[in-house]
Amino acid sequence: MSDVTPISSRFRRGLWDDNPGLVQLLGLCPLLAVTSNFINGLGLGLATLAVMALSNLLVSATRRWIASEIRIPMYVVIIASLVTCIELVFKAWFPALDRTLGIFIPLIVTNCAILARAEVYASRNGILDSVIDGVVMGSGFAALLCCIGFFRELIGRGTMFARMDMLFGGEPMPGIQLADNGLLLLLLPPGAFLSLAIAVASKKAIDRRRQKSASFRLSI
Repeated sequence: MSDVTPISSRFRRGLWDDNPGLVQLLGLCPLLAVTSNFINGLGLGLATLAVMALSNLLVSATRRWIASEIRIPMYVVIIASLVTCIELVFKAWFPALDRTLGIFIPLIVTNCAILARAEVYASRNGILDSVIDGVVMGSGFAALLCCIGFFRELIGRGTMFARMDMLFGGEPMPGIQLADNGLLLLLLPPGAFLSLAIAVASKKAIDRRRQKSASFRLSI
């Protein structure tokens, strides 16, 4: 089975209409735990994107040889193997970021969004479509991580893009300092829930406004 939906529409679905974190509310544990700044969200987002795309590829490529009775355990084995590889890459090339993210890189294995795409999409579609789906949905999840991390860092610390050296190397980068102090609440666990609530409410408000605008145009 092949998905003939245009790439642009699929990216819109992954980034906005059916975003795994924003709409489906999957993978909330890492989303809420590590997004105290932008670089953390970016690092975990890239790792999750890579795992989601590669797991979709492998699940789609092997779906004809996996018995339906053991498909979920096999998907978990595939995802766990990929997460181990990604963790080793982080330890080798991004050690500072690996230490900051800590246990949340291995915990990508338990991300419901990855297993959901493997079961719902990759196991029923061709390799290319499955890879595109993994990239699309992974990009949506990574974008949400980055946005919440950026928001919490900006309001909580008064900085933007601090410690980008953990990803690109070099001397410690303090980022752009906009204020001497920030709202500490945004850096604490309640701030994570508050930030996600603001993101979900904002999306719903925008969608509602678009629907009203489209209905108004049709009625003219």
